[in-house]
Amino acid sequence: MNFRFTEKEEALRKEVREYLQGESELMADVRRETESGLGFGPRIQEFLRKTGAKGWLTPSWPKEYGGLGGSYIERYIVAEEIARFGGPSSPVGVSMAGPTILLFGSEEQKKTFLPKIARGEVEFALGYSEPEHGSDLAALEMRAVKDGDDYVINGQKVFNTACHYADYHWLGARTDPDAPKHRGISLFIVDMNSPGITIRPLIGMSGMRTNEVFYDDVRVPRSRLVGEENRGWYYIATALDFERTWVVGTTLSYFEEFLRYIRETERNGQPLAKDPVIRQRIGELATQIEVVRLFGVRIACMLNKGTIPNYQAAMAKAFGSEVEHELANTWMQLLDLYGRLEVGSEGAPLNGRIEHWYLETIRGLLTRGTSEIMRNIIALRGLGLPAA
Repeated sequence: MNFRFTEKEEALRKEVREYLQGESELMADVRRETESGLGFGPRIQEFLRKTGAKGWLTPSWPKEYGGLGGSYIERYIVAEEIARFGGPSSPVGVSMAGPTILLFGSEEQKKTFLPKIARGEVEFALGYSEPEHGSDLAALEMRAVKDGDDYVINGQKVFNTACHYADYHWLGARTDPDAPKHRGISLFIVDMNSPGITIRPLIGMSGMRTNEVFYDDVRVPRSRLVGEENRGWYYIATALDFERTWVVGTTLSYFEEFLRYIRETERNGQPLAKDPVIRQRIGELATQIEVVRLFGVRIACMLNKGTIPNYQAAMAKAFGSEVEHELANTWMQLLDLYGRLEVGSEGAPLNGRIEHWYLETIRGLLTRGTSEIMRNIIALRGLGLPAA
């Protein structure tokens, strides 16, 4: 097996990296907006439009829909570099809604939404979790009832992170309450400016904003139904596999900062990098991060062959999020009490970014499917074990 990228792929990596290095002021602002946890601000939107104009948000999409007609390996490379510089590597429109529309959407939906997603002009928010239904997503209760040429939707969603700045809601709702729970759900594209939608903020422990969203007699045209009615669960499951495709760029960025810190910081008269305990931990983390990258590249190879990653995506998500948390935990152990200092605190190493990131990695163990759910998927679909 060849573990190297081709010359063309490496040339793309170099081109993207040099571009991002040349946009250092923009990328610094993008990183600050990303780490604020408050959503896509003006500089992130500017960044998305610039990279979208180059085709880098969707390099694997067909050219007719705004892509470059390239491979999923190229998509992975671009996303890794963007994440490495602190940018949003996997917006919902690019990473979940768009690929699912490509597979199951109508021709009208493809022409309406895909070019705008590819150009970085619109963003989507996931509309899955409900107050009583998160991990057991197939039990969702939000109702969508046909009324002429529309569906009328009522109910509540929770932890819908991008709703306060997204243009569209990628919404799961129940269209057949009498069917088995996996078979009565449909998937909709809802304009977030529709009358009857109310958004209220929920702030997490890291300061990141997510939302609870209320639908009161919201009318959605039948043309915004994705695929077939009552097949939404299967489309959502496919979109989740796309979401769980892990990109190692953010973890790698913090690991590189960790290396710089221990090389430049002395304790007892010598750099921390010479401490044998720390060196052993570096070796362990470097190995684990490389494994995470190989998980991601493997999934890209599967997508190139037309195979939807299933338990493989669960493996990547579970291991990737846990390695990310392990690195953050190593940072906190090394910094000791200084690691608890928040952003802006006097004397805080790296201006307190590690404390914020540590809290974010805890969230990462839960979002996009908890590690426990991922292990269930691996057991059932990957190992063929019986359901509990």
